[in-house]
Amino acid sequence: MPRRHHFHLDHLGHSITVNIRSGVSHDVEVLVDGKEVAHQRVRAGSSVLTAELPEDPAQPFQIRIHQPRFGSSVPQCVLSLDDVDRTMPSRLVA
Repeated sequence: MPRRHHFHLDHLGHSITVNIRSGVSHDVEVLVDGKEVAHQRVRAGSSVLTAELPEDPAQPFQIRIHQPRFGSSVPQCVLSLDDVDRTMPSRLVA
């Protein structure tokens, strides 16, 4: 049965959200201030998505996701922005 995971951080006045729908493959979407800025279908393992904060000039950032290969472990999600890594807190969404 597919599972959903939700990760969220507020940073520099912006809301950054990562939603992962797990199944055979994983659909990952990245939202900034409620607007989708990246979307990718990935397999288990590690993935990197890139996007930008809507600043002037735009601020690029990366989302690194590690999907466990087996079991029902929660994925890990890290925001990399301004050379600083921040672990994004998660909650399971039914």
